[in-house]
Amino acid sequence: MGAGETFRETVPEPCQDPVHGTVPEASQGSLGLASGSGIAPAPNDPSAAPFDHPIFSESVRCIRGWLGPTDFDPAEQDLVERVIHSGGDLSLATDLHWSAGACAQGMAALAAGAVILTDTAMAAAAVQPMARRTFANPVLSVLDWAPQRAPVGGTRTAVGMAAALEHHPGAVVLIGSAPTALEQLLDLAQRGQPPALVIGMPVGFVGVAESKRHLAASGLAQIRLDGSRGGAALVAAAANALLRRAWLDQPR
Repeated sequence: MGAGETFRETVPEPCQDPVHGTVPEASQGSLGLASGSGIAPAPNDPSAAPFDHPIFSESVRCIRGWLGPTDFDPAEQDLVERVIHSGGDLSLATDLHWSAGACAQGMAALAAGAVILTDTAMAAAAVQPMARRTFANPVLSVLDWAPQRAPVGGTRTAVGMAAALEHHPGAVVLIGSAPTALEQLLDLAQRGQPPALVIGMPVGFVGVAESKRHLAASGLAQIRLDGSRGGAALVAAAANALLRRAWLDQPR
């Protein structure tokens, strides 16, 4: 970039749809998630400046144009945008679901300093920077409690999940890899150890869709990505969206 160039000069205008090319204005978004006045088409929150790189902000502007108006509240809007941004896939919006009040419940727990448990070290590493910049929540991988070898017929992550929840029963739990860990959590929740929020986005083809259906039917406060997609990056994006929004929504 030359000395006289600005960031905006390096970004195509209007934004380019990765599949269909140029998109229309935000009011003509094509995903059809909701209609109505919804969220403003372009983010312009000065308080968010310390959190958001200009490239991220421009990406969000593009995503909002593609989504069009929605009926989401600000936390839900942030959640959808950040997951889409991390996955680079607009169709993620159609598989992303949450229970009523889940975002607010999760943000309240995070603002109160709840422990964040993840099923992989990768997800923990992706959330730790945002946690440090906001409420200083401990971010721990359940693998810290896992045995060196998987038990017969089980997984290390499931064993670690059971032990971690025993130590931190009111945690915000992120699952982006292991459906066995999600099933273990659901089993424990039935026995009276519900977490504050479950973000369930295990990835893969064996036991994944089933575990998400079980989560959907559990009655727990939850955010989930249905189908086979998921992973550490997406589950971390969801948690980071809640941390960021909870921090920005504090009384000033």
